[in-house]
Amino acid sequence: MPTVEEGLRAQIRNIEATYGRPIESWIELIRASGLTKHNEVVAMLKTEHGMDVPPATGQDPFARLYEGKWAALLPIHERLMAVVSALGEDVEQAPKSGYVSLRRRKQFAMIQPAAARVDVGLILKDVPAGGRLERAGSFNPMFTHRVRVAAPDEVDDELAGWVQEAYDRAG
Repeated sequence: MPTVEEGLRAQIRNIEATYGRPIESWIELIRASGLTKHNEVVAMLKTEHGMDVPPATGQDPFARLYEGKWAALLPIHERLMAVVSALGEDVEQAPKSGYVSLRRRKQFAMIQPAAARVDVGLILKDVPAGGRLERAGSFNPMFTHRVRVAAPDEVDDELAGWVQEAYDRAG
């Protein structure tokens, strides 16, 4: 089961492979820019360095999810995607109008911004609810469980384990 740290390492490897520079070089570049706000740094990396260029449709579907009142939730999403990227190369990320569907051979999870948190829907049939892992109830009938994530540090090894289990069951 990948840990959050393994997910972050996988994400760093992907950035280095895609953009041809070591992560330390990107960190130095960001520090030298003097920018401190997340959105400003992202905009600079996109416009000046071609990083995370939107798809041909003209608008990045992930960016749409975290516009306006949900912008503060983007760091949670990024931590979740680090966990997802460590699962395997067969994970399909399908952004929808209000959430991101995660599929293998079949859907196993979803990530959805909510008022002051990000909800993670999971398909974990026959797994008892408890603690942060709650029954999905009326959240979304496609999922058996939901985890409410209010801060990036709540994307921890426990949550990564549940995501891993849902992924394994979808294979």
